[in-house]
Amino acid sequence: MAGVPAAGIAVLLWAVVDLVVAPPPPEWLALAALTVLTGSFTVKIPGLVARLSVSEPFVFAATLLFGPAAGAITAALDALIMSLWLLPGLKTLHRLLFNVSVLVVSIWVSSQMFFVLAGLDPRAPVYPSLGAFIAPLYVFTLCCFLLNSGLVAVALSYERQQPALEIWRSQFLWLSVNYFSGASVAALIVVYAKTIDFAVIGIVLPLLAISYLTFRTTLGRLEDTNRHLVQVNKLYLSTIETLAMAVDAKDQVTHGHIRRVQQYAMGLAGELGVVDRKQLQAIEAAALLHDMGKLAIPEYILNKPGKLSPSEFEKMKLHASIGADILSAIEFPYPVVPIVRHHHESWNGGGYPDGISGTQIPIGARILSVVDCFDALTSDRPYRPALSTESAIKIILERRGGMYDPLIVDTFISALPRLTASLAVIEPSPETIQAIARLNAPRVEPVEAATGNDGLAHADVLPLFSLLESLPRGFDPNALALLLLSRVSRFAPLDGCVVFLVGPSNADVVAAGVAGAVPLSFCGTVIPFGGRIAGWAAATRSAVRNSDPVLDFGPLVGSFASAMAIPLHNSDTVVGVLTFYSNSDTAYSADHQRFAELLAAQVAELYGSKQTDSREVPAEPPTPDQWPGWLELDRVLAFDHNSISKWSPLSLISIDADGVSPLICSAVGDHARQAVRLGDLAFRLADTEFLLLLPKSSPETAAAVSDRLRASITAVSHASTVRVVATTCAGDELLVTALRRVREHRAQRPGSGRHGHAVH
Repeated sequence: MAGVPAAGIAVLLWAVVDLVVAPPPPEWLALAALTVLTGSFTVKIPGLVARLSVSEPFVFAATLLFGPAAGAITAALDALIMSLWLLPGLKTLHRLLFNVSVLVVSIWVSSQMFFVLAGLDPRAPVYPSLGAFIAPLYVFTLCCFLLNSGLVAVALSYERQQPALEIWRSQFLWLSVNYFSGASVAALIVVYAKTIDFAVIGIVLPLLAISYLTFRTTLGRLEDTNRHLVQVNKLYLSTIETLAMAVDAKDQVTHGHIRRVQQYAMGLAGELGVVDRKQLQAIEAAALLHDMGKLAIPEYILNKPGKLSPSEFEKMKLHASIGADILSAIEFPYPVVPIVRHHHESWNGGGYPDGISGTQIPIGARILSVVDCFDALTSDRPYRPALSTESAIKIILERRGGMYDPLIVDTFISALPRLTASLAVIEPSPETIQAIARLNAPRVEPVEAATGNDGLAHADVLPLFSLLESLPRGFDPNALALLLLSRVSRFAPLDGCVVFLVGPSNADVVAAGVAGAVPLSFCGTVIPFGGRIAGWAAATRSAVRNSDPVLDFGPLVGSFASAMAIPLHNSDTVVGVLTFYSNSDTAYSADHQRFAELLAAQVAELYGSKQTDSREVPAEPPTPDQWPGWLELDRVLAFDHNSISKWSPLSLISIDADGVSPLICSAVGDHARQAVRLGDLAFRLADTEFLLLLPKSSPETAAAVSDRLRASITAVSHASTVRVVATTCAGDELLVTALRRVREHRAQRPGSGRHGHAVH
């Protein structure tokens, strides 16, 4: 575009010389003055740095009456005045030269064509009637409009990196009306006004004033509408991005994946020559939302450290169609839903969900599948560390022509250095970070009660907790693994156990204790944070359930088929990982996981920094006439306060069956025993009194259990006198305050408290 200012300067020099050789009549000065005056009244074109004025009639009239030289000088004055209305930051020398030169060149070239076609002398033209030059006038106007608007559109395309034709069609085409109306007014002036006097000015200026006010009002409303649309679109995109962040956060070690995929996809689309604005907007939004369907995928599948089973993979495959179904409820102005639905289709037709192939797959989906795969391969995953760029490219090339479009693969690999260099690190806002933290915060979900005698943790659980509490700090991990293997196998399927402790570098875990079918050679194995199963649990501080043990053991896996890993953390510090292994496939339930987490809270105390040795004691010391059920509760109260606090929120359910027969009381005890979950504690405080302790239970869980108890007890006893009351405590208000309430209630009932014992 540097040639435009050069051409404009050359035309102006020629025009100045021509006017000196043959000066125009004084009327030209009047037209020039009117041009300067009306050029000061400009209206900004919405969405552009260009401005619109109503000075065209006087520029055209000066050109038609006094020739190309006078027209070029008049156009230069018009462009100069209009440029002065630009924002201060836009008043640069090169922009000023370009604006002036574009209009000067447009007027000069168009006027030369006009006088040739009309057969008139440029220095002294005579216009007897409109019909004599109407066709050349239209050519003159059209040529001037195309040159002026076209050159400005090309300049803006360089500045905005958008197609010039798209800018011209959307922003300048409608301005042709202004040019033709200006040429019409100029034609009337040159034919019917013999001189430029006050009468002519008095007729023309009101028309131009009306035109100016009309343009100003119309374009002002258009600009307000555009500003509103920009604000709505910004809010809309912010909402999409926040939702995408939430989806990204659910996949716990791929934070930033969606953002990187978006930047790769947009860069690759540009390399492929995708210029359609709606298609680019669709790719930009789909890159953020392509994993929307993962919201419907269970987290134990989504974050499983290991190969998915066939049934799990079938569930995972649903995320593409589910995401499309969710987004189909939104009326996108561009085709987002097809890209989201088909981003796992294969070039050879072997993909999902619809099995389409080749160019039937939207180009946005083909782009997304390649960049999504590359970023996944070069990022840490639960089942493997990140691959190198070279290894990822090798895998993508192996899938070229099978899974992926060959053209897109070739373009992506050739452009990869540029795409990687242009990646921007985009940090989420503090509000988004807080929202994600709330999303990932541990929540206590209601758990169904046990339905039989298996998996119940009554008399055996409390001694295990008490035994772990009595062990010395730094207890031999091998002995601990053997102890857990022998005791926990009563409650959960357990064929092997490993106690991992954090290494000296605080960046890995070391197999410090092994038991069961775990090979002795595995002891001492170092696993980095984020690697395998144990490293994943340590890095994310999240439990892993029913993963493939081969990830931890490799060829040493033996007969293990399922693994469960629970992080050991003391306050905010991870001190190790407790892993259980079973020979059965998918052996561990959510109830098993919860029970293991309660154990892990005790085990973590053995290897973490001990903050205090103080112990909570009952508000009232035990007395000899207390029954065994109360003595068991006193043992619970003797636990280290730090250990008990990890049970928070703790729910207590008291059952008072006063007034029913001993047989019914036994049935009540059986129902209480069946209602609790693995890790809960049940006590019989007297003949007719029972107490259930539910660690890590929300008020909703306690209410659900108590309602179920009340209904089942009423059904067997047919007595409305059985009272079931649930209480939930959090923080320091754990056992002491709650049990004081139970004691006070018991003290008000003389005659109770006979033959109390723990429920078996």
